[in-house]
Amino acid sequence: MNVECNLEKVSAYAESLRGEYESNLKKLVSLASVSMEPDRKSEMLQTADLAVQMLIEKGASAKIVNTAGQPVVVGEFHAGSEFPTVTVYNHLDVQPADAAEWQTPPFDMQIEDGVYRGRGTTDDKGPALAVMYAAAYVHKLGVPINIKFIWELEEEIGSPSFAQFLADNISELATNSIVVSDTIWVSRERPAIPYGLRGLQGFLFKLKTGLKDVHSGTTGGLARNPIAELCDLIAQCFDAKSGEVKIPGFYDDVRPVNEEELSNFVASGFDVDNFKKAHELLHTRTEDAREASARIWARPTFEVHGITGGYAGPGVKTIIPHQAEAKISMRLVPDQNPAKIINQVEAFVRSINADVELVREGTLKPFIGEFSGPFNLAAKAAMKAGFGKEAAFTREGGSIGAVVSMQEIMQVPIVFLGLSLPEHGYHAINENFDWQQASGGMRMFVDYFERLSKIK
Repeated sequence: MNVECNLEKVSAYAESLRGEYESNLKKLVSLASVSMEPDRKSEMLQTADLAVQMLIEKGASAKIVNTAGQPVVVGEFHAGSEFPTVTVYNHLDVQPADAAEWQTPPFDMQIEDGVYRGRGTTDDKGPALAVMYAAAYVHKLGVPINIKFIWELEEEIGSPSFAQFLADNISELATNSIVVSDTIWVSRERPAIPYGLRGLQGFLFKLKTGLKDVHSGTTGGLARNPIAELCDLIAQCFDAKSGEVKIPGFYDDVRPVNEEELSNFVASGFDVDNFKKAHELLHTRTEDAREASARIWARPTFEVHGITGGYAGPGVKTIIPHQAEAKISMRLVPDQNPAKIINQVEAFVRSINADVELVREGTLKPFIGEFSGPFNLAAKAAMKAGFGKEAAFTREGGSIGAVVSMQEIMQVPIVFLGLSLPEHGYHAINENFDWQQASGGMRMFVDYFERLSKIK
């Protein structure tokens, strides 16, 4: 590391700006940038405006690029066209939040002993700001690297406008590599650098068997029950106890996890008890760390997210519902193709119950990269510099649609340097982030950017 970028100086820089960081994060969190809620358009635009303002105040150029959906914020700390370029990706849209379920107001960030509580603090506004402050420091020191920013506002709804945004602006977005700061560590004690993401295919299973709910005493035994039929269909799609998917051909293209990868998963320090505690799970399908880590990082799934229809009030109302709907999704892994999975699911459902209507909901391809090469080695060294701990190469069970688009359109190495922890509550109530991760992230990214400046 350059003597001017030593960790003590970076730490002092971070501490000197802690109040500013917390103030800016609070401003961002106060804007309920919930991309899946149409009535939040004003907050979405205000978030984009505020993000541009923050980048400019730290010395970057920045602007809003409009898309068919929500805007994208792009910025750059420019050092010179003769120097290498890295692009940072984060997203500033967030999941919905029901204030009645939270211990603190979700869009009024509370600070308690260095912990920041509010929607978007860890996913992904807190990490985004930490990277921005690191980039500003590196730029001020004159490190020979251009640092571009892409801050998206549609990630939480699958990035429907992002691929077109990339295609329309490809020359302006030219870069040597991409770093994504939107992933989760194994634990606070063990940083993680994922190199793979699962994809996603969603469905609505709909069944209508009448025009109104009817009395079970009058019609029971003759009338079809759509909730029961959907439950039967789901039971034939997968084994709820083991998780095994029964749809013919579903596993045909799954890329096997090799022994080296499995060993890395276990060596990462993954622990089932810690995982259950972090996610408040009472039971899991296995207690074996090797099997459990493979299940969440490298194997496909079939999940039921909800079933609607019939009577849901107190007590028992003895009706037979006239319609029902099941909300389903499958997490996909390399080399599963969503289009092929769609065909397999639709054919299987028709063979079981031809009256069920299938509505496709959201498609994301899986992503797989490498856990070697100069960029990942630089990432691992930077993790050690920033946090004093060895990083593990893992995969991530979730999906980031923008990553697949960047891989296909920009065709440069993509590295993941996330700052979030399991207990930070991605997508959960009482989401939080903390100064320890933010300040460590600033040190890490300063180190990472300087290492990239030396890669030819």
